[in-house]
Amino acid sequence: MNVRRVLLLALLLAGLLVFSACGEPSGGEEPAAGEGGKVSLRLWTHQNNAFNAGYEALIAAYLQENPNVEITLETFDYDLYIQTLQTAMPAGEEADILQLFGTWTAQYAERLAPAPDSVMSVEAARNMFYGAPIGGFIVDGQLYGLPQEFNLEYGGVLVNKTKFEAAGVTYPPQWAAMDDVLADALALSEIDDAGVMTTAGFHFTASDPSAFAFLAGIKQRGGDYWNADKTGFTFNTPEAKATLQWMVDAVEAGAVDPIFFNDEENWVGDAFFEGRVGIGYIGAWAIAEGRANYPDFGDEWDYAWLPSAQGDPLFVADSGWGLAVSPNSAHQDVAWDFVKFVAADPGNARQWNIASGTIPALPEVAESAEIAAEMPWVSQALGILPSGEYLGNMPDRDLIVYDIVYPHLLNALQGIETIDDALEAMDAEANATF
Repeated sequence: MNVRRVLLLALLLAGLLVFSACGEPSGGEEPAAGEGGKVSLRLWTHQNNAFNAGYEALIAAYLQENPNVEITLETFDYDLYIQTLQTAMPAGEEADILQLFGTWTAQYAERLAPAPDSVMSVEAARNMFYGAPIGGFIVDGQLYGLPQEFNLEYGGVLVNKTKFEAAGVTYPPQWAAMDDVLADALALSEIDDAGVMTTAGFHFTASDPSAFAFLAGIKQRGGDYWNADKTGFTFNTPEAKATLQWMVDAVEAGAVDPIFFNDEENWVGDAFFEGRVGIGYIGAWAIAEGRANYPDFGDEWDYAWLPSAQGDPLFVADSGWGLAVSPNSAHQDVAWDFVKFVAADPGNARQWNIASGTIPALPEVAESAEIAAEMPWVSQALGILPSGEYLGNMPDRDLIVYDIVYPHLLNALQGIETIDDALEAMDAEANATF
């Protein structure tokens, strides 16, 4: 998901759970006890009401099995969480268990505890989880945490049934190619008498959807944005140019006005649930947030999947949210036991995915009947999930995606830069981060 937008979407929630008693851990080993025979752990997460409701339930379940353990859940708004990690970890003052966005792991690996083989080997982790989610938690052949979600920003769109039917557009969508999406978008777009777009037919011009559609388009056209040994970027390629050209053509045709619909104005998640978007390109995580934040939204809506730009549906994804352990924890064995309990047990993982509205990192969970019943959009995506590759360990993921790739894409879409100039600048600036 757009991790910068979590702060704006989440209902501010600061939870504190403290449980205590005595017993033994779910792994069957007696933990090292603290004062009074208790093992006290802290869990840090970013503030997201759906995510943390899932954690609360699993903490309660774990403590029921392990009554000599107490776990304190401490949550931070997103920006403060990043700052807290950056200041607390060098000082060795971080919590025992840390919620991490998997793509960050390489940046923090030196300050994280590697997973013991008794918890899970790298080979076992690769066999258990989808490739994209687990990829970020493996650094230099060492496992540093377990993923909980498939952070899929590519391919999924919110669709407004009410607007489709009013425009005489077939619903549910019948898209065999991206040109079919464009045709529907043009029918859905609305412009007022002053020439201002009031409804975007296909809002793909926010940061995550445009960036990840751009990267996927490069892969689907047979190219790559990495050089051969992944020591540099190759954004200025024929495949990249063809992908950006399609996006510019869609804007010029009238699918969306990127001046009025972008990351700063009419952001796709808000604009869709405020009735200003027909097709809204955004990760499936927005479904739970939309239901929570817009309970009175009157239009009928659903979630659908876009066709490939060309060929197989190859795409790249961040390694999403998961859990890691601090090397400074006095009870690493219990901390890892909890991480495995939450992320690797299919029943517990499924419970958290349903509570958080996220796509499971475990194929076994994604394919389950319970997920199909609660989150049918996941079942619709099962065919593409194995095609997802990990984004890759970038020097600074947020800098590259949000401060380099997206601004130049938006400049090209808004007519501020030519396609060639945007790609040249993107390539030069991204490679300068190494």
